[in-house]
Amino acid sequence: MIQLDGGTFLMGSARFYPEEAPVRRVRVDPFAIDETPVTNADFEKFINETGYVTVAEIAPDPANFPGMDKSMAVPGSLVFEKPSGPVDLGDPSQWWRFRPGASWHQPLGAGSTIHGLNDHPVVHVAFQDAQAYAAWAGKSLPSEAEWEFAARGGLAAADYAWGDDLAPDGVMMANYWQGLFPFANQLLDGFERTSPVRSFPPNGFGLYDLIGNVWEWTDDWYAPRHQLSGRKRSTNCCSFPNPRGGRRNESFGDDVGARIPRKVLKGGSHLCAANYCQRYRPAARHPQAIDTSTSHIGFRCIRRYNT
Repeated sequence: MIQLDGGTFLMGSARFYPEEAPVRRVRVDPFAIDETPVTNADFEKFINETGYVTVAEIAPDPANFPGMDKSMAVPGSLVFEKPSGPVDLGDPSQWWRFRPGASWHQPLGAGSTIHGLNDHPVVHVAFQDAQAYAAWAGKSLPSEAEWEFAARGGLAAADYAWGDDLAPDGVMMANYWQGLFPFANQLLDGFERTSPVRSFPPNGFGLYDLIGNVWEWTDDWYAPRHQLSGRKRSTNCCSFPNPRGGRRNESFGDDVGARIPRKVLKGGSHLCAANYCQRYRPAARHPQAIDTSTSHIGFRCIRRYNT
């Protein structure tokens, strides 16, 4: 873990997506954060010591999902599947497939393995799986503010974790999609899916893979615009201390009629592209149903300190 002293920073952005606004000054207390996302090797140790079973490994109960196709009531998870050509970018079903058997140790579906992927981020983890790992490790999941403070690496209001140029001098600084998503990946960064942690330069705090590779769970409930949970500004009138966003009941209807609360994901993934989801940035945020896992979502943990 890397110890961060905390401090004040400008959180959010007014340059990209409306849910990132408003830009405001935020203060976070000191904390330590994992240097990299939790890897397959890390997660396997947790599973071996606890016998924990992830959400993707348990068949969903159709009674909890009105209108659900009963053939889908089997263990599995969502896996990215590249289409052969251009598709409607407003329809994620064009590139996401539910694959029976897909889970953290079978990332592409039944019969696949994590052999050779020990140093890749673990994927197919739902929110409660990330929580369970954090509790076992004696840690916590970060708030959105803590995560963004860490991702910025001390750079003030930069678009990216390394500055204002996505690929300075043509250098790929993170694992994201180069080319036309979702069918033409130029692979300028060398990776089709996840990459080993530490494959790209660290940020100013010495942290790796906060941008791209996999989205990362935070502990904040999602709201369409930043909320501050009723916390008062600090007495110096300059910042919001340790803000937490959203409320659990700000849920969204799914196609099958369920109302599933969302948590905030941060950092983007290897599927973010210039023509779709320019969220390979510290300020970017995305809502994710807490019961859903995919092949591009992982997490890292923090440890808070009393001051």
